[in-house]
Amino acid sequence: MADRPRRSRLRRTLLAALVTFAVAVPVSGAARPDAVPAPAPTVLGPLRDASPAALEERYAVSRSDIRAAGRAADAHGDRTRADSLRAMAAAGRQFLSFDGRDGGRSVEVVGELSSARRIAVLVPGAGVGLDAYGRLRRDATALREELGEGTAVLAWLGYRSPATVSPAALTTGRAEEAAPGLRALVDEVRAVRPAARISLLCPSYGSVICARSASGTAADALVLYGSPGVGAESMAALRTGARVWAGRGGDDWIAHVPHVRARVPFVATVGFGTDPVAEEFGAEVFDAGDGGHSDYLLPGSRSLTNLARIVAGAEPLGASR
Repeated sequence: MADRPRRSRLRRTLLAALVTFAVAVPVSGAARPDAVPAPAPTVLGPLRDASPAALEERYAVSRSDIRAAGRAADAHGDRTRADSLRAMAAAGRQFLSFDGRDGGRSVEVVGELSSARRIAVLVPGAGVGLDAYGRLRRDATALREELGEGTAVLAWLGYRSPATVSPAALTTGRAEEAAPGLRALVDEVRAVRPAARISLLCPSYGSVICARSASGTAADALVLYGSPGVGAESMAALRTGARVWAGRGGDDWIAHVPHVRARVPFVATVGFGTDPVAEEFGAEVFDAGDGGHSDYLLPGSRSLTNLARIVAGAEPLGASR
């Protein structure tokens, strides 16, 4: 018992040091991603019709908006953004919505939403935006291929993702801003596909967003993986009727992040509290294999197999509680 206060002080010291490092990291080079200009998108309104014809109309409008944003990025001289947007506007890509401003917002459908019986909403963590969108698309595609027919994956880029090493990645601020939009999307999908099973897949900082949107969610399952903590000390604090799962890969560096919350003077409350895979949190823990922080949706991995099983409503392989 004597060394427990020392461990607690050490964790707080490490967390404060991480914040200090994040604040001190110099920002240089190209303009911030949210500084790349883009025109206002077409106003589409909430999703109210998931018929093939209605969806195709939305996809066409969003494709036009993406191309317009790509032209603006070209004119601004940002080739990285322009190239990413050209890929997003390719024939066959399906976006329910798109807004190129403020770093970008989008919802892409991989699969056929009009007939899907099982739907996963993939919520990205830190370091994901329009310039790095290919990573989110890759993960959504891998999950859809693992799930097979009768399924759809919605890649939800619904907030301004913080940089991986930044003060914003250590607080709940961005998650609190993002949560209402995520909750609204799930409500819309539930309304147009009432019989479908809906799961929220929440890696890394995305788990903080999902926790903030959990109360009253229309989702059936909430899956927290590679999580730094979610800003709640227990599953009960989420006040959700969804089944809550948690997992972490054996080689994920997030395991070494102090799972504490601390007030840092002149900054904010930083850290996210209890590790969701800890017994005291109360989630059901699934086997996430031996992969690293970016490996959860790698084809052939145990983590991908089990995430797909949870989305499908089956028990994951090797669940420990």
